Amino acid sequence: MMEAYERFELLMNQQIVRTPIALASMAGVVDAGYVLQRAGHVGAAFLGGFSIDEETILASHDLAEAGRTEFFFDDPAKGIRAEVEKLKGSDVVPGINLRGRKPAAFAALADEIGDTVIYEIDAHCRQKPMIDAGTGEHLLTHHHDLCAIVRALKTMDTCVSVKMRVGLTDERALARALWKAGADIIHIDLMDLGHQKIRQIRNAVPLQIIANNSMHSYDRVMDQFSHGADLVSLARRADLHTLKGLDAAIRRYADEVGWYNAPKQLCRGGDLRSLAFCCMPVKECPLLPAIKGLDMTRDEYLTLKKRVTKETVLEGGSHTCFGSLAWCCKSSTPCMFRDMTLQNLGISKVAYMKEKRHLGQKIMEEIFHEGPGEIPC
Repeated sequence: MMEAYERFELLMNQQIVRTPIALASMAGVVDAGYVLQRAGHVGAAFLGGFSIDEETILASHDLAEAGRTEFFFDDPAKGIRAEVEKLKGSDVVPGINLRGRKPAAFAALADEIGDTVIYEIDAHCRQKPMIDAGTGEHLLTHHHDLCAIVRALKTMDTCVSVKMRVGLTDERALARALWKAGADIIHIDLMDLGHQKIRQIRNAVPLQIIANNSMHSYDRVMDQFSHGADLVSLARRADLHTLKGLDAAIRRYADEVGWYNAPKQLCRGGDLRSLAFCCMPVKECPLLPAIKGLDMTRDEYLTLKKRVTKETVLEGGSHTCFGSLAWCCKSSTPCMFRDMTLQNLGISKVAYMKEKRHLGQKIMEEIFHEGPGEIPC
């Protein structure tokens, strides 16, 4: 697993993720057996969805009577715990997708199962019985209820994900409210929309982002990665052939480039992580409105990058355009001065991009260091 960490540097719930591909929940389908059949090509999996309180269990019965598949347990906590236990020994980071109305039901379940699993709140289901029960999409338009569930789970010291779909609310405002409440992960069903929503949310919060819906082609996956996704998840197209191909292609890209989800450069539509590739603000370009939107002056931007690259390999490079690799662009952009400097310093492009990733992380930490502030929840 250390090889996987060196390749992706990706953790979820303080566990190493072997590949940035997850299995999304599908009620009545995604149980431990389903995951174990695919475990060789995924890094995380969300079991379920599971209904956990009286209202949602009744809704599950309504759905089953209408012909949909559902999971039923006489004792939800015992049944879910048994499924989680079956994944022990695999390299898959486990999560459980939960449909409930009452914060106390989530907290009680977490007390029973413990902190080794990611608790994913289902704010995604659009089936009417679930919405009427006060869960699924209902929570996307009742932010206070959703945040109350997040806070209840965080009192149990757990890792919390929220599964949501776009197009029903102001996603940036919701993401910031969830950040304030303590959420760790946002799992986003993009519906028919593209990477713009991923980029907007990435620029709004420092949370881990999973992109979902039609992530079965390499080009679509890399598009989400280059605009801010940390992982992608698959549901109906999570067959072994697709998973194996994506896993191999993503690993190959990571080994060849060094930063598997490197953003596009800011001037090409990249998210805020791409400030790691920006040069000094000496001309009119997308950098200026970006730092202005962060309430950052040019001098503050200069000071920030100099400070976070001090005593790193990026501090060197006197023969580059601006006298330091800190201001140099993405390795895929041709630049003889950067490449000559890297060669002279004995730094590979892969190592350079890993350093740029660390720079991007430090910049994001600085941008979001004060927390979400007074955001209505």
